[in-house]
Amino acid sequence: MLVLGLETSCDETGVALYDSEQGLLADALFSQIDLHRAFGGVVPELASRDHVKRMLPLIRQVLAEAERTAAQIDAVAYTAGPGLVGALLVGASCAQALALAWGVPAVGVHHMEGHLLAPMLEQPAPAFPFVALLVSGGHTQLVRVDGIGRYELLGESLDDAAGEAFDKTAKLMGLRYPGGPEIARLAEQGVAGRFVFPRPMTDRPGLDFSFSGLKTFTLNTWQQCRSAGDESEQTRCDIALAFQQAVVETLTIKCRRALKQTGLKSLVIAGGVSANRALRQALEKMLGELNGQVFYARPRFCTDNGAMIAYAGCQRLLVGQHDGPAIGVQARWPMESLPAI
Repeated sequence: MLVLGLETSCDETGVALYDSEQGLLADALFSQIDLHRAFGGVVPELASRDHVKRMLPLIRQVLAEAERTAAQIDAVAYTAGPGLVGALLVGASCAQALALAWGVPAVGVHHMEGHLLAPMLEQPAPAFPFVALLVSGGHTQLVRVDGIGRYELLGESLDDAAGEAFDKTAKLMGLRYPGGPEIARLAEQGVAGRFVFPRPMTDRPGLDFSFSGLKTFTLNTWQQCRSAGDESEQTRCDIALAFQQAVVETLTIKCRRALKQTGLKSLVIAGGVSANRALRQALEKMLGELNGQVFYARPRFCTDNGAMIAYAGCQRLLVGQHDGPAIGVQARWPMESLPAI
């Protein structure tokens, strides 16, 4: 089955072609970072308009790279939520229109399920069951995964997600958007031990997260340094390192607890923050101590992309799941509500 995947949940337009027998054939992505950087964050209306502008050229590009024609496509998968409603509607409308024109089925894909399954595009791929740490801009969740659609939420962020904390902390320190990569870049030059930040909610049982207080702690530390006349680049680097270490260690502690609670030895990390090298290294070390294994997608498939949507959609299409012709999206959509396959 040859599936065209469309991703438009936020500020990246992703298109991909996935074949159930040959794997990923081609993918293309356009990031709107430069468009939104002047505003310090995503402007929903601008995001939607840019998706409209980019979608068809990217589809043509992917078809050309894969040396396939529209007549060969068997189905269309698109992100139906969660995300920005206006942005989601662009992908949903395009997918349903193409499906109607081509006489093929269309299926709406859960954005976070797409992230969760992105490591399946790699070799070796993780085998069910496993624990998944989903860390994207708007989500931080620990999930037990027994199969596609068989999800048990173990813990989640009670306020800011890890990705949000990275971006907001960077903005408070005057760094450019998007903040996550900027914090990681500065942290590489930081001196460990100069600042020590708290590891939120690790002193109590449970698997939930809270990063809002850590963001405030970082702001207070930065303001104290500024008041003392220290706004040097090295101080920025040292604060960035302390912040990153706190987030990474917090996530690692909670992942260890989740693995112990479930008795599983495999961990999948997915979402934009899963591209963070310090996080990968910490989790690899922890899984090594447990004689387990950690799985993740290559960096370009950690952020939003069409490949993960094409893959996830293909798995559901193969068992006969698809949508009707109505165009519907969901800004909020619990992943546990998805049907199992």
